[in-house]
Amino acid sequence: MAQVADKVAEAERREREARQQLDSAGDRGPYEWDPEDLAEQWVARHTEWRRITALMDAQGWPVYSPERDVQGSTWARERDAQWEGALARRAAWQMERQDARDELKAQLWLPADASRRLRAIATRTGLSPEQVLAQLADRVRMNDNGTLTVDAFTPH
Repeated sequence: MAQVADKVAEAERREREARQQLDSAGDRGPYEWDPEDLAEQWVARHTEWRRITALMDAQGWPVYSPERDVQGSTWARERDAQWEGALARRAAWQMERQDARDELKAQLWLPADASRRLRAIATRTGLSPEQVLAQLADRVRMNDNGTLTVDAFTPH
């Protein structure tokens, strides 16, 4: 029980400190931690430890047992699921960022006759000239002697 009381006292102290920092926070740079977020976290922790204290008192538990705390266990599972979802979203975002770094944007000036042929092919296939060029680039390969080859294909 003393351990839970220590946790409640620590959460209360940290909540108070975070609020004081929030009140005195001036202009922060874009990469500094957000004292409001920290204050909210300590308010939540303080509230949870008070809930646990009340539960232990009501149930007469000398020691906290997460297995017997149905509400706390449910919340823990929900937090874990949210955390895993956040990790998955971050991994997907990082993959998108990596893909974006690997993309190549090129501004291309073609001679008039090549440009007319490209536009005609694009019109016949219902694609934009950029889409035709992208499909062409997807199919190009380099031979052993360094020459480039594209097998015949139908743009789609």
